[in-house]
Amino acid sequence: MTTAPDTSPSILIVDDMEENLVALEAVLGSLTQKVVRARSGEEALKAMLREEFAVVLIDVLMPGMNGFETAANIKGLDQTKDVPVILLTGASVDPNYAYRGYTVGAADFLIKPFDPWLLRTKVNVFLDLFRKNRQLAAQAEQLKRLLTSDEPPGAEGTPGPAAAPTGATAPTVAASTPAAEEPQKPPASGMTGQTAPHPDLPPVPGAPEPAEPPQPAAGDASRLAEIAGQLAEVELLLRDAKGSDKDRLADRIAELEQAVGRLMVSRGT
Repeated sequence: MTTAPDTSPSILIVDDMEENLVALEAVLGSLTQKVVRARSGEEALKAMLREEFAVVLIDVLMPGMNGFETAANIKGLDQTKDVPVILLTGASVDPNYAYRGYTVGAADFLIKPFDPWLLRTKVNVFLDLFRKNRQLAAQAEQLKRLLTSDEPPGAEGTPGPAAAPTGATAPTVAASTPAAEEPQKPPASGMTGQTAPHPDLPPVPGAPEPAEPPQPAAGDASRLAEIAGQLAEVELLLRDAKGSDKDRLADRIAELEQAVGRLMVSRGT
């Protein structure tokens, strides 16, 4: 069972004066979040390397490392560069402080005395953003685990599609035509009372073999060859016909008609 990550964010407040830390802690107490104190920029950097924070509030005027330098160092570290920073300063400050704060990477700049409601609203925005980022990171990690742990279908231990048994063959369905749709064939010549076998059916054992179609006699074959030669001659005459050749063509065609007629009579057609 996977334990859901702790998405409760913490707040870091940085100021060299105790009364300012107490005032900030009182204003942010209604957010029910853990508030961590730091009295210098160095102490703030150490705390951020030990713990993850949703937002950091830093006083600008501090001895040693001031608020601008602290914010610049926070943004310069890979581990803390994405933590939003809110800079706090007194009323009598240089007008360029706000611009300088944004140039070092601060997300906001507030001047004391600030409205407690406004400060809580700004801090709460960063708290919600932190929670959503943590949830997205947890969902991405869970999805990564699911993708890397699932085995492909058919892998060892995973049932795949059943294989056909060795030697088994797929059933075949024979195509059949209704008897009403099959035209009746007339009896074959010379086989009175018997029906010609269907050409697609295997021969029936003991049934007589179908009669061979009549083959042309040797004389008919020679005669057909002669007619073919005459037709070729007529074709040549037709291609070269000029003037009196028309009569010769008519005579040759008449001879061919007679030859074909004799052949038909001799075959009984």
